[in-house]
Amino acid sequence: MVCRSGMGIPFRLKCISCHAEYPENSKIYTCNKCGDLLTVEYDFSSPLSARIPEAWMRRPLFSLWKYKELLPILDISSVISLGEGGTRLYKCENLANKMGLRKVYVKFEGGNPTGSFKDRGMTVGISKALEFNMKAVACASTGNTAASLAAYAAKAGLTCVVLVPSGKVALGKIAQALVYGARVIKLRGSFDDALMIIREICSKYPIYLLNSVNPYRLEGQKTIAFEIVEQLGYKVPDNVIVPVGNAGNISAIWKGFKEMKELGIIDNLPRMIGVQARGANPIARAVKMRRDHVEFLEHCETVATAIRIGKPVNWKKALKVVKESKGTVEDVPDDDILSAQRLLAKLEGIFVEPASATTIAVLSKLLNSGIIEKDELTVCIATGHGLKDPEIVVNQLRSTMIELDARVERVIDYLKLIFA
Repeated sequence: MVCRSGMGIPFRLKCISCHAEYPENSKIYTCNKCGDLLTVEYDFSSPLSARIPEAWMRRPLFSLWKYKELLPILDISSVISLGEGGTRLYKCENLANKMGLRKVYVKFEGGNPTGSFKDRGMTVGISKALEFNMKAVACASTGNTAASLAAYAAKAGLTCVVLVPSGKVALGKIAQALVYGARVIKLRGSFDDALMIIREICSKYPIYLLNSVNPYRLEGQKTIAFEIVEQLGYKVPDNVIVPVGNAGNISAIWKGFKEMKELGIIDNLPRMIGVQARGANPIARAVKMRRDHVEFLEHCETVATAIRIGKPVNWKKALKVVKESKGTVEDVPDDDILSAQRLLAKLEGIFVEPASATTIAVLSKLLNSGIIEKDELTVCIATGHGLKDPEIVVNQLRSTMIELDARVERVIDYLKLIFA
C-alpha cells in the first residue's frame, strides 16, 4: 500500500467476507469477487501511525478533519467541509437521576451543519467523489442522508439526485434537500425499494452512490468515537448506545474505537448497544433469537422515520459489532420513543428527533435486564435534531397550547391558574 498524497497513512479496501483486497484508489462499493460489503483498512505499520496521537492532541476539537490521518482522502485539496464534527457531549445529570444511573452522556449530533450525523460521512464521501472526478452524486434516503448529501453536493458544485419513499419522510428533511438544490424523486414504495433502484442506476451510469454501502462514507462517521474519547478526557465509556436503521453508524463507531486502541490511544473498548424501533427491528430480532443472519422485513412502520428500514445493508457488520463488543441490539415501541423524546427535552433541554430518542427510551430496559449497571458510564448517540421532524411533537402537544384574547387581564387570569 502506498499513500500517494502524504495526507494520511496508507489504506486499502477489504471485503468483510472473502477478504479480497483492493487498492486505495478503488471506486467500488462492494466486493468484485463475492459481492459483499467492503471496509477501509489502514496500514498501522506506517511510521506516521506513531505520530498520530500527538498530532491529534495538539489540534483543537472543531472539525472531524483534525483526524485527517485516518480518513481515506488522498488529496487534501479535494476536501469539502461545512465545519462538521466537534459536536457537544452533554453530561445529563437530571436524566441520570431519573433513570437511576450514575453517569449518562448524550452525544448530540444534531449540532452538525444540516442537523444530523450524516454530515460526518458526507464530507468524506463528497470529497471522495471529487477525487474520482464525479459530476453527479445520489442516494436513497429516509431524510437525513438526502439533506446532508444535498448540502455537500451544493458546496462542491455537483448534481445531486435523491430517492425517497413517498409520504414516509419528515417535511423538515425534504425541505432541506429541496432548498439545497437536489433533484428529489418520491417513489411509491419503501426506502428499501429506493435503495435497490439507486444502486442499480449508479452501477450503470457515472453517478457516485453515497449510501452507507459506500465504505468511504462510513469513515467519516467513525470520528464520533474519536470525539467521545477526547471529550471524556481520554476515557472509554462502558456503554455506547446507537440508533440502528441501515446499521452503518454502529459499525463505523465501533471501528473508530478499535482504531484508537490500535494506535495505543486507549487500552479498552466499550460495549456497543444498538436500538431499533419495534416496528422496524430486523437486527434486534436476529440478536434476540441468536441468529447469525437477519430476516428482512417487507413492511415497517414507526414514528422514528430515520430508522424505518426493513432491509439493513450493513447487517453483517452490525452482528459482528455485537459479537466483538459483547453488546446487543434491543427494540422499543413508539410510545416509549415519544415519551423519551419529551423527557430528554424537559430534563436536559435537548431536542432530538424520534430515532435519536430510542437511545433514551431503552435505558430503563437495559438497566432492569442487567445489560448495563447503574455505576457504568453510558453515552447515548443522538443522531439528529428534533427540528428535523417537528410535526409529531406539535401534533402530540397541540392540546397543551391555549389561545386567548389580546388583553393583559386575560393572560393574567390564565397565569393565576398556572401558579395557583
